[in-house]
Amino acid sequence: MNKISAVFLQAGLAAVCLLGTLWAQTPAPLRLLDTVPLPNVEGRIDHFGIDVKGQRLFMAALGNNTLEVLDLGANRWLQSIGGLHHPQGVLYVPDTERLFVANAEGGQVVIFDGKTLRRVGSVDGLDDADNVRYDAAAKHVYVGFGDGALVVLDAREGKRLGDIKLDGHPESFQLEKSGPRIFVNVPDAGHVAVVDRVRREVTARWPLVGESANFPMALDEPSRRLFVACRKPAVLLVFDTTSGKVVARVECPGDADDLWYDAARKRLYVSGGEGFIGVIEQRDADHYAALEKIPSTPGARTCSFSPDLHRLYLAVPRRGDQKTEVRVYEVVAPL
Repeated sequence: MNKISAVFLQAGLAAVCLLGTLWAQTPAPLRLLDTVPLPNVEGRIDHFGIDVKGQRLFMAALGNNTLEVLDLGANRWLQSIGGLHHPQGVLYVPDTERLFVANAEGGQVVIFDGKTLRRVGSVDGLDDADNVRYDAAAKHVYVGFGDGALVVLDAREGKRLGDIKLDGHPESFQLEKSGPRIFVNVPDAGHVAVVDRVRREVTARWPLVGESANFPMALDEPSRRLFVACRKPAVLLVFDTTSGKVVARVECPGDADDLWYDAARKRLYVSGGEGFIGVIEQRDADHYAALEKIPSTPGARTCSFSPDLHRLYLAVPRRGDQKTEVRVYEVVAPL
């Protein structure tokens, strides 16, 4: 080997070593910080609500017919609220200090005082009440229910203000802040419904082609991108909210039930019941890549992400030797 070849060989080896060092130093996008055991909770777990200022997490323990309350400052269980019937959706409204819990059985949304957690009211006649969202500008709460509708409630008293008809039971939905639209997953109808919440009617339907079981959803409003995770097959769809067209598809964990967009880090977090949290990188509005698939446990398909606290909370149901718990992950910024 001549001297020039030796120099090039040494340079190549040095580059490989440097690249290996950089890979080794690259932090995982989520780091498990703590677990909060919930030994008295049985059965399926559904969605979360969060009180950022009060550092409380509210978990719908659907199979246990309870709402579990956690202290996020100390990462510990605080209390259990009973008397519920298959709670599914949870929303804490800081403006009015009200907590809304949607119950699938009995068709009731129960309203609690946000400070005392005492029951102060309810709204009946909402069969299979499910996901709950808040319009801060109008101070309206939206709840998906029944064979196909969103109900509009006053955020303080819970007064029923009107209904918006859909073509099937609504799963996750997201509200624009700069416009009047609500994007709604309607898996039974095989589309995403676009609702004008001022006119209270569906103005467009974006069909799914080759995918189905579209349950979780997230929104990147500044980039005009809507994210929809499907279960059949396990894929994330990216819609252009101007045209309604799918501009990207990327693999995600199976049996997904929650999806969150991290605007600061340009990432998406997908929790899937197959036993993984998927982290997807947004390279630009039209290009995405699976960053990491973090093992969790089978059945752990609901989570909550707090951009203010830089935490992701994963619900882990009891299965076999696995006890019920909430896992607390720190969201790690890329280098």
